[in-house]
Amino acid sequence: MKLNKFNIGNLFLITSLCLLALGLSFGLLATLIYIFPEFLKDHLGFVSLRPLHVSLAIFWIILGATGCIYNGLKQHTTEGSTYKIAIVQWILWITSITGIAVSYFIKDFGGREYWEFNPIWAFPIALAWVLFLVNFYSLVKKIKNWPVYIWMWLTGVLFFLFTFTENYLWVFPYFREHFITDMTIQWKVNGSLVGAWNQILYGTAIFLMDRISNTKNTGRSKLAFAMYFLGITNLMFNWGHHIYTLPTEKYIRYFGYAVSMTEWIFLAKIFFDWKKSLNAIQKNYHYFPYRFLMAADIWVLLNLFQAILMSIPAINKFTHGTHVTVAHAMGTTIGINSMILFAACFIFFDYKLDTTSLNGRFLNKVFWLIQGALFLFWLSLNFAGIKKGIWQLSDQQSTYSEMMESLQPYFITFFCAGSLLFIGMCLLVYKLLKFARSNKIITTTIKT
Repeated sequence: MKLNKFNIGNLFLITSLCLLALGLSFGLLATLIYIFPEFLKDHLGFVSLRPLHVSLAIFWIILGATGCIYNGLKQHTTEGSTYKIAIVQWILWITSITGIAVSYFIKDFGGREYWEFNPIWAFPIALAWVLFLVNFYSLVKKIKNWPVYIWMWLTGVLFFLFTFTENYLWVFPYFREHFITDMTIQWKVNGSLVGAWNQILYGTAIFLMDRISNTKNTGRSKLAFAMYFLGITNLMFNWGHHIYTLPTEKYIRYFGYAVSMTEWIFLAKIFFDWKKSLNAIQKNYHYFPYRFLMAADIWVLLNLFQAILMSIPAINKFTHGTHVTVAHAMGTTIGINSMILFAACFIFFDYKLDTTSLNGRFLNKVFWLIQGALFLFWLSLNFAGIKKGIWQLSDQQSTYSEMMESLQPYFITFFCAGSLLFIGMCLLVYKLLKFARSNKIITTTIKT
């Protein structure tokens, strides 16, 4: 007898693409408020649109990363994940995301920065992640001689669960009633959570590189493992530069700064690899997964350079709390994480086309629309942030309203670039979902 079951990995990827489309929609509405402050003020307003956009963007990354792990591990083991547990995991995510969206619409807040929703919705997320860890262990326990990306996936899964739990220490009075302690933990957590899912996505990028080249060289090289351990160090301690402005112990700031400066090694490695990979770029440029990974590499370069600069205390003093931080977050989320996930969707959906086909020519234009719009988007936020940073530290400040008025040209550019980015990414999501539907990649036939 034959039955159709959901392909768990692709189910998570398709769900994440839908969340991305929704998150982009709310983000576009939120950018309008920069230009027209009264827009939707009596309904959702910026107070609801921003967290809707941020939360859905985060969930696009987390669910997409989950789908990548499930699909990637299928290449290493014939044992399937515990199907019922994976479905329960997915249902818990959908339940939580629905509850979070509703809570934002009715303005039922109560959380902390980036996780502003009522903390009750954190329980299904935590439970879903525990189930994910159980499934992950059941899949990898018999795999011998792990490549580096499996270690990175394990590290990301474990650290996300630990840090997500740490994120809710504020519910206990001991932490909540001490302002400096509360703020230190929250700012530390935000950096560590990003580090956790970056481990998963960078591991996915290495997996995709091996898949594209049809070799196992990248995932098992000594250099890859050396960079992995350097990455773990940054994951655990790099958050120190997030709390420069808080009155914490000096040694925390010094240590955080020292660890942040090790990122110059990553930067040098990117330049070195780029020089060596020029021939490979020319050879594989027509292949869309490779092209998105190449774009992610360029965005890693830009955002890593920016992150290193922001880790320098004298510069951090200017950029903290400005649109420079937003630009860095957007560049990382869209430029790096999203490009890796798009490459993964092409690979795992088995979407085979090149730039010479009709769809290929269309997607080629979409690809460059996304890259150009994102770069303009990123620049406008950085320029606005620099101007605001100078205003913050000026001895003779103008009023806040005058300062915001002076940023209007940047906000208009920000909105126009955001609109183009919205169009480009939605077109790409539509093409991927259409292909997934027509080729039924969300189901797999099994014999019973």
